[in-house]
Amino acid sequence: MRASMLKRCPVSSYEQVCGVFGKDMGESPETVFAEFDPVPLASASLAQVHAARTHDGQKVAVKVQHDHLTDTSVIDIATVDLIVNTLHYVFPTFDYRWLVDEIRESAPKELDFLNEAKNSEKCLLNFRRLSPHIADSIYAPKVYWNLSSSRILTMEFMDAKEITDVNGIKELGIRPVDVSNLVSKAFAEMIFKHGFVHCDPHAANLMIRPLPQDSKKTFGWRKPQLILLDHGLYKELDYATRISYASLWKALVFADAKAIKENSVKLGAGEDLHALFAGVLTMRPWKRVIDPSVDHLVLDGNNTDRSEVQMYASLYFSEISELLRRLPRVILLMLKTNDCLRAVNHVLVGGSSMESFVIIGRVSSEAVLEAKKMAMRSFLNKLLSTPTVLGLV
Repeated sequence: MRASMLKRCPVSSYEQVCGVFGKDMGESPETVFAEFDPVPLASASLAQVHAARTHDGQKVAVKVQHDHLTDTSVIDIATVDLIVNTLHYVFPTFDYRWLVDEIRESAPKELDFLNEAKNSEKCLLNFRRLSPHIADSIYAPKVYWNLSSSRILTMEFMDAKEITDVNGIKELGIRPVDVSNLVSKAFAEMIFKHGFVHCDPHAANLMIRPLPQDSKKTFGWRKPQLILLDHGLYKELDYATRISYASLWKALVFADAKAIKENSVKLGAGEDLHALFAGVLTMRPWKRVIDPSVDHLVLDGNNTDRSEVQMYASLYFSEISELLRRLPRVILLMLKTNDCLRAVNHVLVGGSSMESFVIIGRVSSEAVLEAKKMAMRSFLNKLLSTPTVLGLV
């Protein structure tokens, strides 16, 4: 079911694809491209991807939106609105009305492929500007702007392995644990430092290939490069939210109960639900969250862990619903991102590794420290600019 939902959704006919090209480009795919494969490589809920070749010989991937979405998206949102409100009326503790607001805001952005293209370029720019130490290890396909529209996105064709293809990754000479660590680094930098976050990092949107610039092997293994696909769903964290979220994760990694509560309250969880918020973020019970042992957050991914999570989810269902209602929607998207990454790491290393939490602790701590330095510089600048300090009064 997971594979079908991610990349094997119902396919638009070639006639429908030609219809989208006719409306958006004024020409057929065979005219726009030198070659165009009518059989899609993959199909997701919003679009399908075709292999093609440009007139100058470049192999490209062409993402074509399903033609019916423009007409049906409004009806789909109204249907979700009706279902959610009906469920809330019958079961008052089931309050997911925030979901409808989120869909209304995000759907138009995801349906605009030019917005997606801009996001991909901004993402790479952020890595070059704010995280140059790993910028070469992060990649997004080049966009062919002259061959793109709001419903057609033409990108560089990527010859790489899907991130959950563990055997394929090993065949490339790359260790899965190195891939897991790179994913943790990339998203920790995005969340805690950039404040501009890819919020749909499921397996079909992440690919791996050997780092092109690096021909050296470390103990026989090659360094990975992470390729980010589908940049339609991004969220921006404002400065205060970003630093509070970084401070919360720093506190979680270091089992600092006081700081966990303080920053959970800042993010809207409330004093009464701060422990539950910590549990939702980490998938660990409160006693494990504040356990001082170094591996207190590590998930083995075994049946015991899954059963424990399921038990708490059913036991605190109404409280979880209330927590989700309180939290800012941007934090809800961080929870979604967190879950996607947890699923990827489960396939790569069988759970969540110690190294991933070391990375989260380090990057969140760096973000918090930089915020403190900025606050100190701002304070000193204000102090030095006062008339008294300058000796003017």
